[in-house]
Amino acid sequence: MSSIRLVAETREIPPVGDLLAHTSAVRPLVWLRRGEGIVAAGDGIAAVVRAPAGSGRKRSEVIADVWREITALADIDDEVRLPGTGLVGFGALAFDEDSSSDSVLLVPQTVIGLRDGRSWITRIRPASDAGFASLPAPAVLGPHWAGRVGPGAQTPQGYQDAVRGALDEIAAGAFSKVVLARDLTGTVPGDADLRRLVRALAIGYPDTWTFAVDGLIGASPETLVTARERVVTARVLAGTAGRGADPSEDHAASAALAASGKDLDEHRYAVHSVLAALGPHTSALDADTEPFVLELPNLFHLATDVAGRLSDGASSLDLVGAMHPTAAVAGTPTDAAIAAIRRIEPFDRGRYAGPVGWIDAAGDGEWAIALRCAQFGDVPGAASGARRVTAYAGAGIVAGSEPESELLETRVKFRPLVDALA
Repeated sequence: MSSIRLVAETREIPPVGDLLAHTSAVRPLVWLRRGEGIVAAGDGIAAVVRAPAGSGRKRSEVIADVWREITALADIDDEVRLPGTGLVGFGALAFDEDSSSDSVLLVPQTVIGLRDGRSWITRIRPASDAGFASLPAPAVLGPHWAGRVGPGAQTPQGYQDAVRGALDEIAAGAFSKVVLARDLTGTVPGDADLRRLVRALAIGYPDTWTFAVDGLIGASPETLVTARERVVTARVLAGTAGRGADPSEDHAASAALAASGKDLDEHRYAVHSVLAALGPHTSALDADTEPFVLELPNLFHLATDVAGRLSDGASSLDLVGAMHPTAAVAGTPTDAAIAAIRRIEPFDRGRYAGPVGWIDAAGDGEWAIALRCAQFGDVPGAASGARRVTAYAGAGIVAGSEPESELLETRVKFRPLVDALA
């Protein structure tokens, strides 16, 4: 795999009004925010890097090393030179190194992008091919469809029992924080145009990273890391409250979150874990001393922005490997929290709460944590007529957490996917 030599050519094109019209209806490959980003045009893939469990190395390291080898051999002609141009790969990584789900980096044959009012097309092929693949024509979105999801392996009552068990372990000193998730499972029509789900999420939650990579589709509010020209930024989210029914309730919910000792403790753990991970790779690392309240359509989050300058040759994927899993999605201490998640949760998270994003030939990229998301199964055979879907949501458990409140938090976090599937 690492010996493959790719040729990439990027050219500017007239501004594209609807990026989603260009990507696959069945296997969309998408990275969007506020209407801008990159998509794979059609289904064609020039290269795939997969890292299953059991390699003996961290999977992000395996993919990062292979990507370095690929880019070192590549012939890249980029006349646009914006974030997302040139040779790029879309990635989705498993949350847990022991997960049965693989971590993957997909290099499309054709990428179309939009940023700062400028559009481009990147065409990618193995050097051994005589020419680039033909450009797929844009296609209007297919008819509306609806999916159905219900309780999965972890029932609502089971989740509250799990929280109580975690609180007992916290009281016993096993760990300070653990993030526990639950799942919803169901099906969508086999011929469903998944771009409709992506569009609903992008329109409903424009300030999130809307993504679709290898069947993982979601809208994440949490930036894991962004790297561009040696500058590194991250946004830490931990501590959550539901929006109010009117402006007065909204203000009260926001103020209560900002003053909540339980949520501030949870947030502090998450910020410290990010600073500790980025510190060895950066200089002039800076973070706000106090979190601010981030407003989303359905939630408030405590948020802290972190910024620094790379002091070594780390790529965005190297930084992903150093940072993941943060305390915001695992807990503190990390090893004890991961062990508790494996023991308490009755399912394999797969790529939920893992890194998702893209990387270019320079190692720059944008990566989020795969939240507010669902994993769609393979395209079914003619006999089944449906695709499996599993959605996930979680909450951070610390001393003082209440099982019923944590269950309610997961219900609110499920809302973006459940509404979009309806």
